[in-house]
Amino acid sequence: MHNSPTLDTALLQRYDRPGPRYTSYPTAPQFGTGFGETQLREAVLASNGDPIPRRLSLYLHVPFCMSPCFYCGCNRIITRDLARGEHYLVRLYREIAAMAALFDRDREAIQVHFGGGTPNFLSPSQLGEVLDALRRQFLFSSSPERDISIELDPRFVSPADIGELAASGFNRASLGVQDFDPAVQAAVNRIQSVEQTLAIIEACRHHGFRSVNVDLIYGLPRQTPEGFGRTLDTVAKARPDRLAVYGYAHLPELFRPQKQIDASELPDAATRLALLQLAIAKLTDAGYVYIGMDHFALPDDELATAQARGGLHRNFMGYTTHADTDLVGLGVSAISHIGDTFSQNPRDLPSWQLALDEGRLPVFRGMRLTEDDQLRADLIQALMCQGEIPVGALERRYAIEFDRYFAAELERLRALAADGLVRVAPGRIRATSQGRLLLRNIAMCFDRYLHQPAAPAADPTPRFSRAI
Repeated sequence: MHNSPTLDTALLQRYDRPGPRYTSYPTAPQFGTGFGETQLREAVLASNGDPIPRRLSLYLHVPFCMSPCFYCGCNRIITRDLARGEHYLVRLYREIAAMAALFDRDREAIQVHFGGGTPNFLSPSQLGEVLDALRRQFLFSSSPERDISIELDPRFVSPADIGELAASGFNRASLGVQDFDPAVQAAVNRIQSVEQTLAIIEACRHHGFRSVNVDLIYGLPRQTPEGFGRTLDTVAKARPDRLAVYGYAHLPELFRPQKQIDASELPDAATRLALLQLAIAKLTDAGYVYIGMDHFALPDDELATAQARGGLHRNFMGYTTHADTDLVGLGVSAISHIGDTFSQNPRDLPSWQLALDEGRLPVFRGMRLTEDDQLRADLIQALMCQGEIPVGALERRYAIEFDRYFAAELERLRALAADGLVRVAPGRIRATSQGRLLLRNIAMCFDRYLHQPAAPAADPTPRFSRAI
């Protein structure tokens, strides 16, 4: 998958329709309220009984932001009251203790990630205290592969802060940039200079961070190929280890801040596709490997090497090298993936707080996967990470005859194969160079929930972003 994907403008536009991003299968809209605290406890107990203890990935959600970015679709709370962060931590420590008590002590935490919101709404000392609390409650792995990562808003962190974070144990950072063009920044209410961003990248390197990721977005209001090209050149010159180049999903019915965006200023479909083409061309010319979906990495980065050896994984934190782990979500709206279950905390702060104040694990919905769910999850995981479906391996693992089990899905796949997006051969189905840009569309052919007869929708709000 390391070669640059090819582009056929007319074909990509035809397949540019809404669909899941497949950070999980089944996707979060399928979670139900019939799954609660009792089921989560049962799932952890069952996972403790695995013959080989599975390692843990810990995700902590910090929901607060100092100012609203109009493009944002994250679960966040806008406030400049720093005391709210301290109050949040009081409950977070309760949740950490309650969740950790469920897991056997021999289960190592190999990955920790702070997301948001803006995790650096909390001070470096507060973030260090959270890490200390996690170390007391969970067994941190001593492996050199252990990742402790954090999403940072460069506008609200200093190079000195990076030194404190490194001293606490953080070794990876992801910086939000989106676009350096002043007109775009004004339209989305995120004024951020090149200088302050590059200073944080340099500080991360100076203090020994193993990896720095930069997030960009194409399809924002007032964005042009010329302006976005300058941003791409600036970022490529800074040589972050990884880049994520997301397509902006304009869903104002779902994400209220997006109502502040003037839809007439959004790039049309042709310009949006030109922005994507520009990003792929400039980044691959600069030596980055196209990992899949929206992600790029330097050839010696762990994402690229993991993909080359077949060890790449995808979850709610994006692409990761830690495949065989249980994901423990902590904080408001966080999602856990324990064994064959998904569970999610309340998306609103009061409900999450109330559960913890009453001594309950804050679970408001989830699901237990059927064997069919697990089969399709493995299939989609392989497709999203390696660009292919290992037909023979799935047949052996699940004792199925692939062509018979997926007869309807293979029929749906015919049109994509005819358009040159996928090649179907005995024992393997593989995305073509062009199909790698439309992995979501290929995966949708195998998503059972998308093809079930739908009841009349009580809520017509669109749930998924467009593929391009």
